[in-house]
Amino acid sequence: MNVRRAIVTGGSAGIGAALCRQLLAAGYEVISLARRAPVAPTDRLTSIEIDLTDAEATRRVVFDLARERPATTIVHNAGAVREKEVQDATLEDLEALTHLHLAAPLALLQANLPQMKAEHYGRVVLVSSRAVLGLAKRTAYSATKAGMLGMARTWALELGPYGITTNVVAPGPIAETEVFEQIIPKDSPKLPGIVQSVPVRRLGKPDDVARAVMFFVAPESGFITGQTLFVCGGTSVGSIVY
Repeated sequence: MNVRRAIVTGGSAGIGAALCRQLLAAGYEVISLARRAPVAPTDRLTSIEIDLTDAEATRRVVFDLARERPATTIVHNAGAVREKEVQDATLEDLEALTHLHLAAPLALLQANLPQMKAEHYGRVVLVSSRAVLGLAKRTAYSATKAGMLGMARTWALELGPYGITTNVVAPGPIAETEVFEQIIPKDSPKLPGIVQSVPVRRLGKPDDVARAVMFFVAPESGFITGQTLFVCGGTSVGSIVY
């Protein structure tokens, strides 16, 4: 494969859109898998609209895609929270987020693994969350996002001999993202307190997370695998409530 091709899930907005911009700037061809199209598609950015909580449809689409346009870089960024107190969490919540956070990246890797092995090169980055350390009202979210860490470490061990690395980026509170603003709107009276609880005294931005992902996907980062990088303003060494 002559062109370096990347697949980004959730590439239509927020962190995913920032990732697409930075990958395009680095010369990649990018395919976005998301519920809606990116705001500004280009000749090197293809959008496929899909609901990644539908496991069967996801596998069908990604395997069809891999037969025509295999990728050696995968960034699974799409996510959803389903904020609920523990007594209100449902099996449907857990199932939907398991499909989104765990089954979708598994399908993406399995579909594109033959190409990665053939090239003896691959970069896989899973975008998890600081919530893996615990956050109220996140039963299904924190559990499935934590599952990404174990999955990445396992893939790192299995795939390292083939030149394929797998790493995790775990964002903290990131402004200008649908996930954060659904819980804390821009005009929320809670916002100043949240900012003050972040050691660096600001919210993150999508580009902060995208830069960390770009570090892991770089061809020069081949000696780094199985790692989790918290991009959280320091909240992973303290506590945060929102």
